[in-house]
Amino acid sequence: MPRSKEIQKQMRKRIMELYQSGKGYKAISKALGLQRTTVRAIIHKWRKHGTVENLPRSGRPTKITPRAQRQLIQEVTKDPTTTSKELQASLASVKVSVHDSTIRKRLGKNGLHGRVPRRKPLLSKKNIKARLSFARKHLDDPQDFWDNTLWTDETKVELFGRCVSHYVWRKSNTAFQKKNIIPTVKYGGGSVMVWGCFAASGPGRLAVINGTMNSAVYQNILKENVRPSVCDLKLKRTWVLQQDNDPKHTSKSTSEWLKKNKMKTLEWPSQSPDLNPIEMLWHDLKKAVHARKPSNVADLQQFCKDEWAKIPEKLNSGAINQCFDRGANTCSHR
Repeated sequence: MPRSKEIQKQMRKRIMELYQSGKGYKAISKALGLQRTTVRAIIHKWRKHGTVENLPRSGRPTKITPRAQRQLIQEVTKDPTTTSKELQASLASVKVSVHDSTIRKRLGKNGLHGRVPRRKPLLSKKNIKARLSFARKHLDDPQDFWDNTLWTDETKVELFGRCVSHYVWRKSNTAFQKKNIIPTVKYGGGSVMVWGCFAASGPGRLAVINGTMNSAVYQNILKENVRPSVCDLKLKRTWVLQQDNDPKHTSKSTSEWLKKNKMKTLEWPSQSPDLNPIEMLWHDLKKAVHARKPSNVADLQQFCKDEWAKIPEKLNSGAINQCFDRGANTCSHR
């Protein structure tokens, strides 16, 4: 027998109005054109529950018991890398058989969602101590200090952007159709190494590194780009140069060159690229370059220069310091 349509709320209220005025089941049924059994059921519901509203329905019983739920939460809390398939096998061992999607939904209801893990440098106890010391030393530095810090770094921009995540919308069994495939080549199909710098007042110069980078090449990059960038950005005489602890940056000859050219450097804890806000600029630069789909290394090099030039001249110093603070908060990250 097909299921009948649900009686509208207004009709149910009308039934109760007639019933409370003294009308019987038969009279109400005839007046409203409803089955007598329907009228009786609505009135019975009102007598029992005091309402004609729809009551919560129990629905299908859950297969995951409270005990099984606690087990799931304990396992992912202990090891967040545990997969839903592994959790499915774990529940099967205690005779709870559910689909892995059910497990993901149940964890989601408990505030646990699958996410791509953030990548952080592997830190030794010595690294952690140095990062914490660095953060404490500069915790109360005035805004003016950070506004006059010249942040520098090198990065490699690959032609096919192997490190960029891509997604496609496709149907089942179409994974290998040409339109759903991203072509790959060995070693990224070629790349460009660049050096760049910026401060709170905007981006400095960008230099393309040709050939192998060594101390002499690095010193030449500093010679041609640091002072002009400091002038363009209008940094004060108390400006500080930030660089990481790459051997080319800390070699004896580079240290002597920096001292000779009176460039004061910001001491930097090892294994701390995440503390350098220029990483955000590199991310945006690569995204913009890859959006233009360079077809060769010459295009890649030119696009890097073009997109760097498009970065706003005046950066938000508050945002830069938020970025730095976010990195500093991970100084004790294990």
